[in-house]
Amino acid sequence: MILSRHARRFGAALLVAACSKSAPPPAPPPPEVRVVTVGTEPIANVIELPGRMQAVRISEVRARVDGIVQRRLYTEGTDVREGEPLFAIDPRELRARANAAQAALTKTEATAANATQDVNRYKGLVAQQALSQQEYDAAVARLRTAEADVAQRRAELAEVRLSLSYTTVRAPISGRAGRAEVTEGALVSAGAGTLLTVIEQIDPIYANFSQSSSDVLALRKKIASGAVQAPALRQMTVRLVLEDGTAYRMPGKLNFVDMSFDEATGTGAMRAEFPNPQRTLVPGQFVRVRLEAGVQANGLRVPQRAVTVTPTAANVLVVGAKDVVESRPVKLGALEGDYWIIQSGLQPGERIVVDGVQKAVPGQPVKPVAVNAAAPASPTSSAGATTPSDAAQ
Repeated sequence: MILSRHARRFGAALLVAACSKSAPPPAPPPPEVRVVTVGTEPIANVIELPGRMQAVRISEVRARVDGIVQRRLYTEGTDVREGEPLFAIDPRELRARANAAQAALTKTEATAANATQDVNRYKGLVAQQALSQQEYDAAVARLRTAEADVAQRRAELAEVRLSLSYTTVRAPISGRAGRAEVTEGALVSAGAGTLLTVIEQIDPIYANFSQSSSDVLALRKKIASGAVQAPALRQMTVRLVLEDGTAYRMPGKLNFVDMSFDEATGTGAMRAEFPNPQRTLVPGQFVRVRLEAGVQANGLRVPQRAVTVTPTAANVLVVGAKDVVESRPVKLGALEGDYWIIQSGLQPGERIVVDGVQKAVPGQPVKPVAVNAAAPASPTSSAGATTPSDAAQ
């Protein structure tokens, strides 16, 4: 009786153990993530490109006479006005040549005056038949020769005086004069065109940049289709972001667009002009150029925290059908505040994960909880925008 009772208990335990092995534990519920629905809105169509500053005018000041540099008459790295003296070259040799040319001119003028008197005197004698016509014609020829000599000596004197004026080297344009390439006592040559200094006009100043042919064609298609409402090229506003990330306070205007693409790089050259009264911008400086090419009527903007940026790509997690997560590559535009502008890769109405990205696994279901994405304070402002490469760094 006691053995039978223990046998029944042992059998019941075996039955419970068998049942527990055949029934797997219940699957954990899908993780909860917060999502926002992508919507369209008017967004400034800002194109951001790397650029380099260039002086509006560049003048290489070179020697125009041979001689020894006596003095430098300007302070290196300062602004000079057009016509301001920069260098003094020893003028003594040219001054002596000018005096010789003046003496030669005086001599020929005296010869011409004597020939004029002969012609006037001979004219009356010929009328009285006291002098032959041949002698009179010879006197007229001597006068013409003397007058030609006078004209030649005057030209020579003017040439020497012009060369003498070149001994004081003056600024051909107004701008900032660079360092002197020669010092006092240096021999300069007009034939070799010895470089003395360089003057650059930097107010206003140019920003040179270029855009790929594919991007240019894409922009043209958007403008033609009406997706982007853009002003005329010359009316497009351009802004600068300096190397330290600060925005240059004065906007510029696009003033040149090349009509052909570079065969080597596949890009088209562009140029904008900026006021530079404080000389903040200098030639050769690297900048980021932000071209405000109209307004994109149906733009897409997503929170920054929803985008994973790597050095080579950018991705978002999209919650698709049956709440399954999908990793989607996107093309980023500018970063305005806490929002990325999406150029391509997303469609209006799609849901993207903004919180709980670590819990969302591509190909696995999640429990989406909709949240409202607060709009940025100034959707069209571009002063504090950065690029995808900046975010990657």
